[in-house]
Amino acid sequence: MTSLDFHKLCLLAYCLVLFVQLLSPPSCFAFASATSTTEVEALLKWKATFQNHTRLQNLTSWAYLPAHAKAAPCFWIGISCNVVGSVSVINLTNFGIQGTLHEFSFLSFPNLQYLNLSYNNLFDVIPAKISSLSKLITLDLSNNWLSGSIPTSLGQLTNISTLYIYRNNLSGTIPIEIGKLKSLVDLELSHNQLNGSIPTSLSQLTNLSTLYLNNNNLSGTIPKEIGNLKSLVDLGLSENQLNGSIPTSLGQLTNLSTLYLGSNNLSGTIPKEIGNLKSLVDLELYKNQLSGSIPTSLGQLTNLSTLYLNNNNLSGTIPKEIGNLKSLVDLGLSENQLNGSIPTSLGQLTNLSTLYLGSNNLSGTIPKEIGNLKSLVDLELYKNQLSGSIPTSLGQLTNLSTLNLFRNNLFGTIPIEIGKLKSLVDLELSHNQLNGSIPTSLGQLTNLSTLYLHSNNLSGTIPKEIGNLKSLVNLGLSDNQLNGSIPTSLGQLTNLSTLMLYSNNLSGTIPKEIGNLKSLVDLGLSYNQLIGSIPTSLCQLTNLSTLHLDSNISKDFGVYPNLDFIDMSHNKFYGEISQKWGQCAKLETLLIAGNNLTGSIPPEIINADKIHKLDLSSNHLVGAIPKEFGRMTSLQKLMLNENQLSGCIPSEFGSLVDLEYLDLSSNKFNGSIAGTFGNFLKLYHLNLSNNQFSQGIPLKLEKLVQLNDLDLSHNSLEGSIPAEISNMESLQTLNLSHNNLSGFIPSSFEGMHGLSYVDVSYNELEGPLPNNRAFRQAPPEALQGNKGLCGNVEGLQSCTIGPRKERKWVFGITFSLVAAILLISAFFTIKFVVQRKKKSLEKAEKNLHEEISFSVLNFDGKSMYEEIIRATENFDSTYRIASGAQGSVYKANLSSDNIVAVKKIHQLWDGEKNLETAFLNEIRALTEIKHRNIVKLHGFCSHHRHSFLVYEFVERGSLATILSKDEEAKEVGWRKRVNIVDGVAHALAYMHHDCLPPIVHRDISTKNILLDSKYEASVSDFGTAKFLNPGSTTWTAVAGTYGYVAPGNIFGVVAMETIMGRHPGDFFSSFLSVSSSSTSSSASTLPSHQMSIVDVLDQRILPPTYQEAGEVLSLMKIAFSCLNPSPHSRPTMRQVTQLISTQKLHLSKTIRMITCGELLALDPLTA
Repeated sequence: MTSLDFHKLCLLAYCLVLFVQLLSPPSCFAFASATSTTEVEALLKWKATFQNHTRLQNLTSWAYLPAHAKAAPCFWIGISCNVVGSVSVINLTNFGIQGTLHEFSFLSFPNLQYLNLSYNNLFDVIPAKISSLSKLITLDLSNNWLSGSIPTSLGQLTNISTLYIYRNNLSGTIPIEIGKLKSLVDLELSHNQLNGSIPTSLSQLTNLSTLYLNNNNLSGTIPKEIGNLKSLVDLGLSENQLNGSIPTSLGQLTNLSTLYLGSNNLSGTIPKEIGNLKSLVDLELYKNQLSGSIPTSLGQLTNLSTLYLNNNNLSGTIPKEIGNLKSLVDLGLSENQLNGSIPTSLGQLTNLSTLYLGSNNLSGTIPKEIGNLKSLVDLELYKNQLSGSIPTSLGQLTNLSTLNLFRNNLFGTIPIEIGKLKSLVDLELSHNQLNGSIPTSLGQLTNLSTLYLHSNNLSGTIPKEIGNLKSLVNLGLSDNQLNGSIPTSLGQLTNLSTLMLYSNNLSGTIPKEIGNLKSLVDLGLSYNQLIGSIPTSLCQLTNLSTLHLDSNISKDFGVYPNLDFIDMSHNKFYGEISQKWGQCAKLETLLIAGNNLTGSIPPEIINADKIHKLDLSSNHLVGAIPKEFGRMTSLQKLMLNENQLSGCIPSEFGSLVDLEYLDLSSNKFNGSIAGTFGNFLKLYHLNLSNNQFSQGIPLKLEKLVQLNDLDLSHNSLEGSIPAEISNMESLQTLNLSHNNLSGFIPSSFEGMHGLSYVDVSYNELEGPLPNNRAFRQAPPEALQGNKGLCGNVEGLQSCTIGPRKERKWVFGITFSLVAAILLISAFFTIKFVVQRKKKSLEKAEKNLHEEISFSVLNFDGKSMYEEIIRATENFDSTYRIASGAQGSVYKANLSSDNIVAVKKIHQLWDGEKNLETAFLNEIRALTEIKHRNIVKLHGFCSHHRHSFLVYEFVERGSLATILSKDEEAKEVGWRKRVNIVDGVAHALAYMHHDCLPPIVHRDISTKNILLDSKYEASVSDFGTAKFLNPGSTTWTAVAGTYGYVAPGNIFGVVAMETIMGRHPGDFFSSFLSVSSSSTSSSASTLPSHQMSIVDVLDQRILPPTYQEAGEVLSLMKIAFSCLNPSPHSRPTMRQVTQLISTQKLHLSKTIRMITCGELLALDPLTA
């Protein structure tokens, strides 16, 4: 076209526009001009409300220019107008707008047909006035932060065909008014927080092609009326809480291409009518509770590309008709209860990329036809009952990236053809019965990241060709019958993080080349026949966290700056303790008990100042305890027993004020027992037996009020037994046998109600036994070998009052009578106070101070009452830290800078006996029992205005609260959790077995377990406690928190909740119902038995390390036993505490490889 022709065309167009303007009435242009001006003002006003409007460079064109007022908005970015200049399109997708829709004047845009504000940062609610956009055809508000409910006024947008509000924070129900939008073709409300049921009115949207309601909190059933939407192509309802069965009416949606119903609570069978959906490409029903068999009608879905039925309860066989789905790319049937063999017809699915059949009960052999699936990338057949050999045809799957066949019954050799799978990244054949040697061809799999062949019967040597796998991160060959030496070529695997070769027959030395593996975190070489010393090159493994060895621990032991745990107990180690262990700066636990260590304890070990558990027991160590030990102030547990250590205990030892467990027994220590032992205020176990200690028992031991067990037997102690020992309020077992103690056993021992076992045999004691249960029930051998003990006990003569002893007898009887009178007086005083408080409800509040009954140690009751009222501002809600059925708990900061917790009982009205009983129960329980893991009661007040109890303040609050908050829960690691459960167990054991009468809490839950600053547990809230008659077997009374049953069950549930981070709920009902059955095979049919232990644990913290796993799994095993359906099969709480102390699972494989079902069958010594 020439330039002249172009100008003529432009002139013609101009004339045409002018002609149209002349013919048009003036009012039309006046209206358009007015509308344009209004729209300009509305848009600019809205822009001004953006929080970031000054920084939005892409909206700089949005400016009011009077000279161009008529055309102003039509030329702005994101704005389009109709022929008369009125805004018809607003498209501001992904403009980075931060603001709300409150100032968007919907009334100012009468001609708007398309509004797209997606991918911005809009927040707050969708205004109801949006219904003013009567001509709107498309509304897209997706991918913002909008909240509140969907306005019902949207139902007035009758012209709308597309409604996108997905990926916001909308809540509330889906308005039934949406059903009025008869023109709607595409409705997407997914990824919000919508709740309630799916409205049946949506079935009126007969033009609907797409309906996405997935990723919400929708509940109820899927309406059968959805089957009326005959135009529907895409239906997404996954990731909700829908229940009930899948309606058969869905079989009428013959145009359906995608059907997403996964991750709901759907039950019942898969309707055979689904087979009518011939257009279906993607069918996903995973993670529901669907049962029954897979319908053969699914074989008619010849266009199907994806079929996910995994994580259900489907049973029966895999239909051979699945082999008709020639378009299938992804097939997921894992985590069900499918049985029978794998159909050979699956070999026809030549487009298949992923085949997931793991965690079922499939049996028979792996069909050789699987080798025809040349497009296969992931093949997972793990956790079944497959047998036979691995077919060599798998070597044809050259695109295979993942091959998981672990936990089956496969036998025979590993095919050398596996070495052809050059794309393989993950090869897991563990936990089978494979034999023969490891093929050298595996050395060709240069992309391999994980190679797990452990727990088989493999023999022969480790091929040196494994060293070619430079991408390898995880290598597990443990628990086989491999022999020969460790190849030096493994030192070339510089990306290796885990190397597990334990439990084989490997011999020779540890190659120094292992020191090249700088990325190594876990190294397991134990249970082999390795000899020689640890190579110095291992010092270079600075990332090493877990070390399990079986060789000489000589001076060559290196420095591991990241090592926090060493457990080499009960092996055949020899040599001396390395001085270099003191340079392991992060070392917290060092366990080397039960070996052949010689030499002395090197003073340099104290440089590892973070050690809190040190066990060097049962070795051949000599010499004295280094005085430098006093600087190891982090020590909580120290075991040096059963060695040949000698000398006096250094005075510096008294600095270990955090010690909780100390065992120095069976050595050659001499001198006196230092008074500095009285500094160990947290100590609950002290064993100094079988030494050569002399002189008397130090009086300062009376300070050990937390002590449960004291053993000073088999020494040369002399003098009398100090009466001050009776101040050890928590003492349960006392052994003073085989010493030279003389005189009378103090009568003050009669007040030691927690004492359950005593042995004073083979001393020179005389006089009457204290009237204490432990002495009354003591066997004869615990009292024999003394000079003149007497009492009404088997093996002793009855006591007679002679002239020489008469004064002491009279004093003892008088003291007992006075004590009894005082106790009776105290009981009637409390009862009188409570009765008087009831009557005072009818009186005015005069004589306030005279009516106060306050019992508290070392405080004046009247002033303390006033102090608490002041500190809590008369129990203002701002000081409330917890509430319960019996009362509320307040935090009170007293003028003495003491912080206490005050439990204010709800008002006691006339005739309301439950709260009064709870109040008195709690007083009685906590004044009669004292234990390091039971909350301490400071005092109580009974008054007609307020009745409350004053406790020690426990800083971190309840375990339940901590577990409910992700960030706080992450701070409670596995060792802390084990310690918490251990503390609760000791508290319950004390209550059940050491109190007279026994006390049953009846409301133990994580809500009633308090944690202090060091995460030590204290049991609280004794309002529902029950005092049993001696010899009573009534242990099953329940009160309080739902989901907890007394007494064994309560501990089992609390232990598992602590480990899982949530209430176990239905996990136990399915798990234990099978564990009690007679056949072990049935256990494998339940998903809970097939679950990996790691999946059961609290997912918010990292899985336990190898060393932590033994403690955690032991605890779980104990918890399972406490929840045995048969009460007679449950351990007592005393047995539980003993099991926690003694039972430790020594794992022969990592925790990731152990299922819940296997845990029940594990022997306590090996796993």
